[in-house]
Amino acid sequence: MESLRLLGAPRQRGLHVGTSRRMSASPAANLCRAGAASTARSCTTPAAVQNLGGSLKPWCMQPSRLQQLRQRSFQQRAAAGAIGSSSEQPWQPPQPSSGFRVPNISLWDLGGPLAWLYMLGYLAVMLVLPISALLAKSSLVPLEQFIARATEPVALSAYYVSFSMALVAGAVNAVFGFLLAWVLVKFEFPGKKWIDAAVDLPFALPTSVAGLTLATVYGEEGILGRLLMKLGVNVVYTRLGVAVAMVFVSFPFVVRTMQPVLQEMEKEVEEAAWSLGASSWYTFTKVLLPPLLPPLLTGTALAFSRALGEFGSIVIVSSNFPFKDLIAPVLIFQCLEQYDFVGATVIGTVLLLISLVMMVGVNWLQSYAQRFRR
Repeated sequence: MESLRLLGAPRQRGLHVGTSRRMSASPAANLCRAGAASTARSCTTPAAVQNLGGSLKPWCMQPSRLQQLRQRSFQQRAAAGAIGSSSEQPWQPPQPSSGFRVPNISLWDLGGPLAWLYMLGYLAVMLVLPISALLAKSSLVPLEQFIARATEPVALSAYYVSFSMALVAGAVNAVFGFLLAWVLVKFEFPGKKWIDAAVDLPFALPTSVAGLTLATVYGEEGILGRLLMKLGVNVVYTRLGVAVAMVFVSFPFVVRTMQPVLQEMEKEVEEAAWSLGASSWYTFTKVLLPPLLPPLLTGTALAFSRALGEFGSIVIVSSNFPFKDLIAPVLIFQCLEQYDFVGATVIGTVLLLISLVMMVGVNWLQSYAQRFRR
């Protein structure tokens, strides 16, 4: 106690001296300073020090507002059972039980593994296994026999007809599909929705029905067939009929590939080119065509691949004679009818390899188009 008094004495004397020097400032200020000095003296007296452990505390030792809120929140959580009360031990994290416990996993947590399992299973059953079976069947054929059957005159003629007519169909669809997509995006006219819906008709129409329709229209008794016969042009049972059937079944690919790209192009780009003095042809060839070229090539490649594998409509429109208008898919069907499984396997493997090369090219074009957009 004596040490506290000795320590508090200079402070009190200093405080009295400070207050005595400033008593003449103003009555209100002097009153506040006097009250602060008396309170400070009460906080440093032995009675105040002894009073810290009691229920009543001086204002300098009262808890702050934040501490009161924390204490109240702690008491509320203790009453709710979340944590222990202030008199109990502090909260500890729950310890894992020693027995076996089934984890509570919802179906949403399994979304990733289930999606991967479904994807891999679907690809294995629908794509990998059939291709592997065909390649395994073709690997049983000796290499000399494989090359001999793949390079027969009938097979080479079928390859030529298939690829040449597919290239013609792809080129025709590239031009007219681009024009149709341009018109559907850039212009508004009556019946636009009907024409847009009719573009997808070859997707929903069976290929045999498409072949029957083409044979009816371009036949000798058809409306267009009679007109073309007078001009000396025969469509049905010729290579021209094969090309027309391929154009029909592969037409939507170019249109549906070009439409989203044309819709994303901003009108301000054309207006900026026009404001700088560029002509319409220069704006189209130098400003609009470069970003449209990759999707156009992609749609053309897809149309070519679809035309290359067409069977149902061509088997009705063409005469299916070797060295005339026989295509490779029809040749495979004829080999199967004659129980020539080796020939069908060899020709099918050749078409499969060519189709894989085409799909790799299509994927490369798509990646190139994405890099060009960036």
